[in-house]
Amino acid sequence: MTEDSTNSASTTNVGDYELSDDIALQLKRNEAGLVPAIVQSERGEVLMLAWMDDHALAYTLATRRGTYYSRSRQEYWIKGLTSGNTQEVVGARLDCDGDTILLTVRQRGGACHTGDRTCFDARTLLGEEDHG
Repeated sequence: MTEDSTNSASTTNVGDYELSDDIALQLKRNEAGLVPAIVQSERGEVLMLAWMDDHALAYTLATRRGTYYSRSRQEYWIKGLTSGNTQEVVGARLDCDGDTILLTVRQRGGACHTGDRTCFDARTLLGEEDHG
């Protein structure tokens, strides 16, 4: 769900990007000003969940590079900036309540910071084999 700790968007000016009023007014943010972003492949496979603020979303929409806000490090990170596992954003949608973003990406390399293809590869709580 996060990029490795050496990834920083400090060399870019993510914080300088602003959302249009039209988009900003549609967003319902949490108390920290963040919105969850579900990231899926072009085939619809869920790759990861991350958090975005207005600047991260504006930067993502402008550059088509998956850009998120790290809650633990309190900084922006651009997916793949250091790992090379980049996300080219090919679509962005807002859910019916305006409180979740769905990004469709062209993923290069693993989406998870562990190197796994998705952040949901490692732990299965209930699978097809459990369905009776």
